[in-house]
Amino acid sequence: MKQVDFLVIGSGLAGLTFALKVAEAEPDKQVMVITKAVENEANSHYAQGGVAAVTNFRLDSFEKHIEDTLIAGSYLCDPQVVELVVKEGAQRVQDLIKLGVPFDKTQEGELDLGLEGGHSAPRILHFKDTTGAAILSVLLEKAKHQPNIEILTHLFALDLLVSGDHDKVCQGAYTLDTASKSLLTIQASVTVLATGGSCQVYSSTTNPLVATGDGVAMAYRAGADVRDMEFIQFHPTSLYNPGKSPAFLITEALRGAGAVLRNARYQKEFMYDYDERGPLAPRDVVARSIHHEMKKHGDDFVYIDARHLGDQKLKDHFPNIVRTCKQLGYDLTTDLLPVVPAAHYFCGGIHADTQGRTSIANLYACGECAHTGLHGANRLASNSLLEALVFGYRAAEDSLEQFDRITSQTGRLADVTQAASTPVEAQWVADQTGILKSIMGKYAGIVRNENELLQAQKQLLAISSKTEAVYVRSYPTQSLCELRNLLTVAQLIIRDALQRKESVGLHYME
Repeated sequence: MKQVDFLVIGSGLAGLTFALKVAEAEPDKQVMVITKAVENEANSHYAQGGVAAVTNFRLDSFEKHIEDTLIAGSYLCDPQVVELVVKEGAQRVQDLIKLGVPFDKTQEGELDLGLEGGHSAPRILHFKDTTGAAILSVLLEKAKHQPNIEILTHLFALDLLVSGDHDKVCQGAYTLDTASKSLLTIQASVTVLATGGSCQVYSSTTNPLVATGDGVAMAYRAGADVRDMEFIQFHPTSLYNPGKSPAFLITEALRGAGAVLRNARYQKEFMYDYDERGPLAPRDVVARSIHHEMKKHGDDFVYIDARHLGDQKLKDHFPNIVRTCKQLGYDLTTDLLPVVPAAHYFCGGIHADTQGRTSIANLYACGECAHTGLHGANRLASNSLLEALVFGYRAAEDSLEQFDRITSQTGRLADVTQAASTPVEAQWVADQTGILKSIMGKYAGIVRNENELLQAQKQLLAISSKTEAVYVRSYPTQSLCELRNLLTVAQLIIRDALQRKESVGLHYME
């Protein structure tokens, strides 16, 4: 057993923001950050577009950003949360600049602000088309040089350590060392879930393989409040490359720079047939429009056309996309690029208040795994990194203020034991995972209906029952535990989708 003051599960932007804040404020407190993969394998790393924040008050305002967020979220956002994230987010972005994050600048030395769908003004801070990786690199380097932060890789959180039947208290987590296959109990005064997304519940997703909903599933099993899981954002443009997972994201910033969408059958620009904002409509609108256009013509993809942007602009602003597409045989200056929508982001998750507190004492949630009320029925482009920054920071502040009270609740717990020793067959797990993803893609995608959701619910229950039976008699493996978590997430999606009868935002019912 290990004992620490702060346990952070997840090494993305939200988790590292929390860890750095508490470690610097309390140098005598031990902060442990654990990740089930390598330290930079997080959804944050794959964020291409950037961070939305008001920095140029000549062209933009907090009021505009707030209204854009509310409109994108179909006014199901929490207005108080939207206001605090927009206003505090501007300061958190300045913190990143002070840390040395190299956001792109104009020739005049000002921040080069991009425009994306749903935004009424340019406000996207970015580094080329690899913004998330650039930010994460800076934060990881700083965390490694912080003496009281310990980062442990290949340590997979299995379940939360929770005591109490009614007034539940979190005291850490049970974990699996995926390298040594040994179990480890980590007891902590404060536990933070910053585990990122859950979109590996679908076959077609931009999320890395680690995005299996571990935090949401653990929190739900522990009794935490989980909300709005029906609101799954499908990014309109991932590269059409059947069988490839994760799908390669074609950033919305490319459309912000002037690229347009054309159907595959006639190469006709079609977005203005669906929305007056054209290719810069909010993501839910664009994804549904592409889905409808493909279905109407019987096509497997549509095209994004960036040929008119020119070689230099593409290389300067989108070097990663240019390089990756070239490796796959596409030249953006001469070729139309085939794209399809892919599962990208969860707007729902573990319900957290404005301080990041969940319904379980001493347990915080921030980043994509959390439901804060910011996104409502649909996330505004590039608001995700902003939310991670703001709530990682706020959760840190609150846990520091509450730390003395929290430690008085913590008692010594027994170490984890594992009686089951039966090995699980890897192929069986892979087969069940494939069936799960097929069910979700078929019945719970961009367009849904009640009969198909009920069919999915029935099929998922059968797989879940089999999986739980295998789990209780088997030694835990990462793939088995991820299957279990994905099944929990999938069933929560279906639960919430069935409860919401009307179409709104990302939840579209036929």
